[in-house]
Formats: sequence, C-alpha cells, structure tokens
Amino acid sequence: MIDLFLIAVIGVTAWCVASEGAWGAALTFLSVLFAGIIAMNYFEPLAEIMSGSLGLGPSWRNRWDFLALILLFIGFIFVFRLGSEQILPVAVDVHPLAYDGVRWISAVLTGYLTAAVILTALHTAPVPMSYVGFEPERDNLLGMAAPDRQWLGFVQYMTEKPLSRPGNHIFDGAVVRLSNGDLKVIPTFAIRYSSRRGQATGAAAQPAAPPAPAVSPQTGGGNRMPF
Repeated sequence: MIDLFLIAVIGVTAWCVASEGAWGAALTFLSVLFAGIIAMNYFEPLAEIMSGSLGLGPSWRNRWDFLALILLFIGFIFVFRLGSEQILPVAVDVHPLAYDGVRWISAVLTGYLTAAVILTALHTAPVPMSYVGFEPERDNLLGMAAPDRQWLGFVQYMTEKPLSRPGNHIFDGAVVRLSNGDLKVIPTFAIRYSSRRGQATGAAAQPAAPPAPAVSPQTGGGNRMPF
C-alpha cells in the first residue's frame, strides 16, 4: 500500500509541477528543497511549543512532531513559492531543446523529494510499527529505494558539512570519540522514533541500534539550523 501511495505522490506531483514550465518547475523544486530542510531542523522545537501551549492532554504528546513537520513543510513551500514569484515575476526564457528536460527533471525530483519528506514524517506519526506497509527498516519504494533514509542522510550531511558552523548543533545524533581518537556522528532519528512508536503500540522497536564502538560522548545532537 505505501509503495503505491509513494508512486502516486511522485506521479501527481511531477505532473502538476511540470505544467508550470521549465522556470516554474525549477523554482518549485528549490522551494520544496529549502522548505524540507528548514522543516526538518525546526519541527521538534515547534512540537514542544505546541504541546506545552495548547495543552490537549497526554494523548496528543506523540502527535505534535508529525503535525509540526507537515505544517512547517507545507507552510514554507507556500512562502518560498510566493516569494519567488514576487522577486522574479517574469519567467526566464529557456532554450527549446532544454525546456522539456528541465521541467520534467525538476518535476520528478520535486515529486521524489515530496514523497521522501512524507515518508520521513511517518516515522514521527503515532501509528503501529507496520502501518499500511510502511516499515522504517525497509526500502519502502517497491523494495528498490528508501526515500526517507536518503532524505535523512542528505539533511544530516548538510548540517554536518556545508551548513556547519563552530559551536552549532548538528541535525541529529551525537558526536562521539572512537577509541582511535577520531570523531564520529551516530544518527538516532529512525531508532528514536521507531522505539517511541513501539512503546505507544506495545510492540518492540524493529530496527536495531548499530554496534556501539568504544566511544565517549562529546556533544549532543538536536534539531537546530546551523546558521
């Protein structure tokens, strides 16, 4: 079921985005990309604020992360897309030979990225361990690709490398020192949320934690944008 849903998301999104032309499709892809990065870095703090201020009871405690991630993602897509239309109201001419290639490549990438964020959001949702075929340890796109883990790896890399700043937190995990003195980041996103879903449904967490090397914790992770 989840495989067919992801294919539908990719197909419908690609068709809609491609209809905007090459320039519009490229801007939409960038809007979705930046919206996803920001949503991933700020959804947990927003969830804590919503949980503390709205006070809907303990039954909502495991719902705020999912809602915050989806709301931030959708909200920032609209903000970036509307902002790009205000800054660049006129489409840039694209050579006819590149027109279809640019719009369809941008459209398919936008569809795949949208599916990856939605699939990542399912990690945080208060649903059973195996929900409509979704399993965090499985390649949920027809057994050939794992858009959620690819997206988590991309966000992790961006916050560790290109967007890193001295003294700032990385997106996820903890920095540990190996026995040989090297520093290594151990992400925990999938394991943390799988464990929480297992506890909420009374089931054991599915994915096992990676083998622990001889480490000594240095700094904690946290969802903070590194700039």
